[in-house]
Amino acid sequence: MKTITHWICGKPVESASGRFGPVYNPATGAQEKQVGFASADEVDTAVATAKAAFESWGSTSLAKRTAILFKYRELLDAHRDEIAELITAEHGKVHSDALGEVARGMEIVELACGISEKLKGELSTQVSTRVDVASIRQPLGVVAGITPFNFPAMVPMWMFPLAIACGNTFVLKPSEKDPSASFRLAELASEAGLPDGVLNIVQGDKVAVDRLLENPDVVAVSFVGSTPIAKYIQLKGVEHDKRVQALGGAKNHMLVLPDADLDFAADQAINAAYGSAGERCMAVSVVVAVGDTGDELVGKIAERAKGLKIGPGHDPASEMGPLITREHRDKVASYVASAAAQGAEVVVDGTGYVVAGHEDGFFLGVSLLDKVPVTADAYRDEIFGPVLCVVRADTYDDAIELINSSRWGNGTAIFTRDGGAARRFQLEVQAGMVGINVPIPVPVGYHSFGGWKDSLFGDLHIYGNDGIAFYTQGKVITTRWPDPADGGINLGFPSHS
Repeated sequence: MKTITHWICGKPVESASGRFGPVYNPATGAQEKQVGFASADEVDTAVATAKAAFESWGSTSLAKRTAILFKYRELLDAHRDEIAELITAEHGKVHSDALGEVARGMEIVELACGISEKLKGELSTQVSTRVDVASIRQPLGVVAGITPFNFPAMVPMWMFPLAIACGNTFVLKPSEKDPSASFRLAELASEAGLPDGVLNIVQGDKVAVDRLLENPDVVAVSFVGSTPIAKYIQLKGVEHDKRVQALGGAKNHMLVLPDADLDFAADQAINAAYGSAGERCMAVSVVVAVGDTGDELVGKIAERAKGLKIGPGHDPASEMGPLITREHRDKVASYVASAAAQGAEVVVDGTGYVVAGHEDGFFLGVSLLDKVPVTADAYRDEIFGPVLCVVRADTYDDAIELINSSRWGNGTAIFTRDGGAARRFQLEVQAGMVGINVPIPVPVGYHSFGGWKDSLFGDLHIYGNDGIAFYTQGKVITTRWPDPADGGINLGFPSHS
């Protein structure tokens, strides 16, 4: 059985801890690989390697950094199918979805290729007599990333390309459930010419996470995952004097007004709720139907849901693949049963779904719940699976109050033909990312990704300008060069004259 290793100082390193985790093929349910879990000492070795590499990488010219990143982008493009195949094999998502994940991650690599423009700094001349002031940004040192299973290539690429472009060195702890894609990203970075030790990967579990948070040489930590763990990362990271950006979970609402194109809204609800088996923090998990749109909209969504092709991700006919583990599939399925008991109407029940020839796979059909009470667990919790809830609201005001009362504020969307209503919504809704007739408003690479409330812990969002600010620290330099004609001594405090 293949063992997935760490990547330290530009080469694979076998785990010495004696602890391993299973890596499954979710479409078959079979364990096909194992991954070695890092001990605290192995994490320290990776951090020490990154610290040593920072001595030269932090002062490497922007021209050389960007040349490597341009080559890296070229290699990613050439190997995108291979990376997508790794994602499908270990995560289960369909190949087209995996290709889209790689493409979105490459957007941040492209942003990193332009880091010279982003780090230009500012200069004010003659702020006082012969005095100039400059503002520059410099790298932090060793930074770390802890990433989730649902986007094993994209989320790491949200972090390390920008971090190393800014001059930092990086230690990545990917999900132990699907670690191969990030390992391949590191191999390609080395092939592109990235110096040994600039990018390192430690595989593992909570032992590795905690040691990254405790190690004093790690200056900053980025995290994407569930809200409880994001909060834990922030508290423990700050306790150990680290800069933290921790992105948590979500319960994203899609508001549909009576004037909306209901066929279009139904199509987009299907795509946003069930794509990637609903295992994404920007999935639409609640549709808020306003006025008398509910019955017709639910009927259109149900019709489309029943026709979805569910199967293994490598099958071109499949539109949705399996869930990541058997335990997670069963937990998601339990929400459908509890919703019925708690007053929701089960319009489409995807529990018990079996794919012929893949009976042991972690498959679950899509479920649609209507008239879901806001007290139901299916509404209150982040399910992270192919379950879409529909709630009814009499008016726009009722709907906005419902959305804003959620403890999460990651993403949201409105579907309408009314520009005035859309403009009001984008200003009034309490969420970090807003779509207008766009169900999954994940920003392009040069804008930043992040939510509000319990969807974000820390002050800065990920990638874009916020990402650059997170991975650098500002410095202001005040300079005065005396004119050769000047002379004498003046011990007085400098004044603005």
